[in-house]
Amino acid sequence: MEKKIVICISGFAATGKSTLGRRLARTFRLKYVSGGDGLKLLAKERGYKPSGKAWWETEEGLKFLEERMSNPEFDKLVDQKLLEYAERGRVVIDSWILPWLYPHGFNIWLKASEEVRIKRLVKRSHVDPEAARELLRKRDLESAEIYKRLYGVEIGKDYTPFHLILDTSNLNIPAVYRIVAQAVKEYFKIPKFNII
Repeated sequence: MEKKIVICISGFAATGKSTLGRRLARTFRLKYVSGGDGLKLLAKERGYKPSGKAWWETEEGLKFLEERMSNPEFDKLVDQKLLEYAERGRVVIDSWILPWLYPHGFNIWLKASEEVRIKRLVKRSHVDPEAARELLRKRDLESAEIYKRLYGVEIGKDYTPFHLILDTSNLNIPAVYRIVAQAVKEYFKIPKFNII
């Protein structure tokens, strides 16, 4: 029986999840879904105006993240929607928590050193390095707290659901893509796809 293709990419902020997810989705002709986009939809419903990848680092984005901390139901709604996509298959999902909630996908954990993540955030969000450091630490801590409270999962400490753990610190985007795409191809036994 052919495996249902579900690829879950997890990791802390600025490790390359969305960049990799979009590229894998294009290569294997899958839908790309992001947990962050799900949170942005909830933010819109609450009157926020999220736009662009760097929105999370804006004053408005940070305000929404504070509201999120006080209401974990936001995350449960997003996670339920992501599970629905996973059940349908043919999808790449970028989510901090889904690998623990949906054990049937090919689960990837991306990591990178704090210094590399800071550089990426500075470039993406046009903030100074110290502000980037503070933002990353705050987001990592708050998200980890939410998922521990909601599901008892220790993000960044428990790697049991992952098939592949990749440190992206010293790899460029094409290298990360080639490594992961080859692993996906082997895992799902996908013939005749050229990894470029």
